[in-house]
Amino acid sequence: MKNILEVTDLKDMLNKTRKLYGDRPGYKIKVGEGEYKTYTHNEIRDMIDYLGTALISLGLKDKRIAVIGENRYEWELAYLSIVCGTGIVVPLDRSLPDNELEELIERSEVEAIFYSKKYEETIKTIRFSEKNKLKHLISMDTDVHDEGIYSEKELIEKGKALVEAGNREFIDAKINPEEMNIMLFTSGTTSKSKVVALSHRNLVSNVMDFASVLTIDSSDRILSFLPLHHVFECTVGMLYSLYIGAQRSFCDGIRHIVENLNEYKITFASFVPAIYESMYKTIMKNLEKQGKLEVVKKLMEENRNKTMAEKKEIFKDIHAVFGGDIKLFVSGAAALDAEVEYAFRDWGINLCQGYGLTETSPVIGVETDENFRVGSIGKSLPHVQARIDDANEEGMGELTVKGPNVMLGYYQDEEATKEVMEEDGWFHTGDLAKIDEDGYIFICGRKKSVIVLKNGKNIFPEEMEALVNKIEGVTESFIFGKQQSEDKEDIKINVKIIFDRDVMKEAYKAETDEEIRKVLSDKIKEINKIMPKYKAIRGIIISEEPLIKTTTNKIKRQANLDVINNMVN
Repeated sequence: MKNILEVTDLKDMLNKTRKLYGDRPGYKIKVGEGEYKTYTHNEIRDMIDYLGTALISLGLKDKRIAVIGENRYEWELAYLSIVCGTGIVVPLDRSLPDNELEELIERSEVEAIFYSKKYEETIKTIRFSEKNKLKHLISMDTDVHDEGIYSEKELIEKGKALVEAGNREFIDAKINPEEMNIMLFTSGTTSKSKVVALSHRNLVSNVMDFASVLTIDSSDRILSFLPLHHVFECTVGMLYSLYIGAQRSFCDGIRHIVENLNEYKITFASFVPAIYESMYKTIMKNLEKQGKLEVVKKLMEENRNKTMAEKKEIFKDIHAVFGGDIKLFVSGAAALDAEVEYAFRDWGINLCQGYGLTETSPVIGVETDENFRVGSIGKSLPHVQARIDDANEEGMGELTVKGPNVMLGYYQDEEATKEVMEEDGWFHTGDLAKIDEDGYIFICGRKKSVIVLKNGKNIFPEEMEALVNKIEGVTESFIFGKQQSEDKEDIKINVKIIFDRDVMKEAYKAETDEEIRKVLSDKIKEINKIMPKYKAIRGIIISEEPLIKTTTNKIKRQANLDVINNMVN
């Protein structure tokens, strides 16, 4: 573990790293076609100080302030200007429908909100409701104060004038690293969503731990893609980037990932598994079209034991797809297909899995350049303890963790907090896992979603869905248990498959629902052949309607089951 810079809170982090990296580029922002603006780390910290000073001058000291919008530097400045001396930050999910957004604004009792243009009409409407405490609206996009709406740019200028006149209220503000300064809503319906209370200590402990095991530094260029209101992108992207003095740029959208990796010469990025799986499929298909697939597969096999640097030279054409500068890719939020992880490593690209939860600020474990085991999420971070509770004969049980990154609790919900946290600080993740003799953690599936069969065997839907999703033309799938008789324990495995009609037509010449069902049934029979009998899929439903998911793209199991049961009944 390398030596790291000790910081007590986010303000301390900004101050100490300013001295180290002040003149280095902190943001590289696209302002037009082929035009970019760069902000140094000094400039970033100045803007945070100015904006925080302006917020306090509006009477927002110790108040709750929300932020909503696309990933952009104005979002990050807003977040940091709130949390580093003004009050409590409430990052809001940009994917929520208007009614749910309104409810969260009421529940969180925010008195001000930063927002981008996309949310302007919604926010303008919400502000007149008597149910919320909104006093100040702050636009990330306007240049001047207009119709009672503040401009973030103008507030930065106002704060600059105040600071230059001697106002040090924000700059000298004291931070209590143990107090709640961040309120994060869990995904789920707004009435059921819990509020995770996080402190400065939670976040900086995670950033320091992350920095101690990864080789990313101030020379690196980071791409922001995952939503900033999720603590993963917030910690591993924004805060980590500031801590190590790296340069950060923002992705133009899912279709522009590869283009952005190239234009910003990105060295480090985090994506969800679906992105890597899509990249892998595209590369393999292109190789097939060029008639090079078998040659490349043979090269991958023959050079498997070479160093990453040697493999990079052999597969430089594949590296060129990603801009040629990638040092590290991190995958999080769901399990990564082992075939994809093997392929990237065979090409000399460090693709590492990480794992965490909002409640753990978020990272619990991550693979590193040297310490990786395909299929695992690496070892727990240096200051995070991990253990398996109630392990079965195979060593699988619930993953529980303890460390400075574990949340303070669920805000104003003592009962929910007690359900997941023990008095001595151990947090129950709700995930079933195994830990091998070397400390590598293998996630098996969600405790709540396991299907227990009559013979006592456990079925992990996620594991089987990953196999079904590999079928060409399948966009997603949902594994569920169906009661076969009066005997409640007599359960058979069924699957609901969401398919892409165009791909089914192109790949299998299947056009009608009957033809598509036949193709998919045959594919499921092939999967059943490689499964133990108790895991065999006995029934199939096909649909083009996407599964019901949370805004974090996780399948809502009970909601999807209700839809299926309603169809049957």
